[in-house]
Amino acid sequence: MRIEDLRRRLAAAGAKPLHVERMLRAWTRGMPLDHGPVPAANYLPAAVRGGLPALTAELDGLARVRAEHPAVDGSVRLLVELGDGQTVESVLLPRDGVCVSTQVGCAVGCTFCMTGKRGLLRQLGAAEIVAQVVLARRRRKVSKVVFMGMGEPAHNMDNVLAAIELLGTAGGIGHKNLVFSTVGDRRVFERLPQGRVKPALALSLHTTRAELRAQLLPKAQPIEPAELVELADAYSRATGYPVQYQWTLLEGINDGDEELDAIVCLLKGKYAVMNFIPYNEVEGPGFRRPSRERCEAMTLHLYRHGILAKLRQSAGQDIDGGCGQLRARHLAVT
Repeated sequence: MRIEDLRRRLAAAGAKPLHVERMLRAWTRGMPLDHGPVPAANYLPAAVRGGLPALTAELDGLARVRAEHPAVDGSVRLLVELGDGQTVESVLLPRDGVCVSTQVGCAVGCTFCMTGKRGLLRQLGAAEIVAQVVLARRRRKVSKVVFMGMGEPAHNMDNVLAAIELLGTAGGIGHKNLVFSTVGDRRVFERLPQGRVKPALALSLHTTRAELRAQLLPKAQPIEPAELVELADAYSRATGYPVQYQWTLLEGINDGDEELDAIVCLLKGKYAVMNFIPYNEVEGPGFRRPSRERCEAMTLHLYRHGILAKLRQSAGQDIDGGCGQLRARHLAVT
C-alpha cells in the first residue's frame, strides 16, 4: 500500500482533506484511526466511519510482531512479519528511538553483514515502513526513526522518502530525528535536498581506501570515499545537521593507524560525527572485533584531533541480535 493510495481511498469514501490528515496523524502515532477529542460521529462522514474497521484491519496486517527479543541495553529486537509472510527486523532503541527496515534483504552484499546473505527479495512499500514505526509507538515513546535496518534505503528511494515525509509531518517527528542511512549513492545527494522533509544523513564509510571499500561493500556504487565525504558535507551544511559516519570496526582490516590518519585528513573541519561500531560477531565471515582497548584508543585519537567520535555498540549483541540475525534464525527453522 502506498500512502497516496490510502489518501485516495479515504477521499473516495467521502473524507475531506482535514479528515484524511487527522486519521493519518492518529495512525502514525499508534492511535485508533478515529482517535481525537471529538467523537468520530461528529466529524467523519458515515461512509468513512463504516469503513474504519476494515481499513484498520488492513493497516494492522501490514506489519505484525512475530517475535520480541529484549536485550540488557534496553533495546528490543522485533521480528516483524509482513502481509505476504516475509519477515524483516525492527529495533526499539534506548532513548526513544526505533530502527526500521526498508527492504526484505539487501542487494549491497556487505561482506560483514548478515542481511545481504540471501540478496534482495523485495522492496517495502511506504506504508509497510511506517507500519514498523506504528508498532514501535504502540509499545513505547518514539521520537527518532533511523532507516538503518535491513536494506539499502537508496535502492528504495520513492517509498522511503514517502515514509519520511509522512513521519515528519503527520507523524510529528523532528526532521533531524529522521535519519536516512546509506552506503553512498549519488541519487541520495540529488533527492534528499528536494524533499519537503529533509532528514539527517548517516553514511556507512567503513574505510578511507577505495579498493578496500570495494571488497567490503562489493555492490555499492563505486564512489571514492573522499568524494562521498564532500557530497555528504555539502548536504549537512545545507540542512544544519551533522553527518553521522558509520564505521564497523574489523580487527586487522580497518582499525589500523593508517586508517586513523586518513580519517583525520578526510573529516578535519567537516560537520561530522564518527560512530565506531565494533563488529557484531556471527558465524561464517571470519571477521573479528578489535579489543575494547583498541576501539577506545581510536575514538580518543580522533577526539584529540578535533573530530567528534563515539564508540557505539550494535543493539542486542547479548542476544546475537545484530541486523539480519533474527531473520536468519527464523528462516533456518521454517
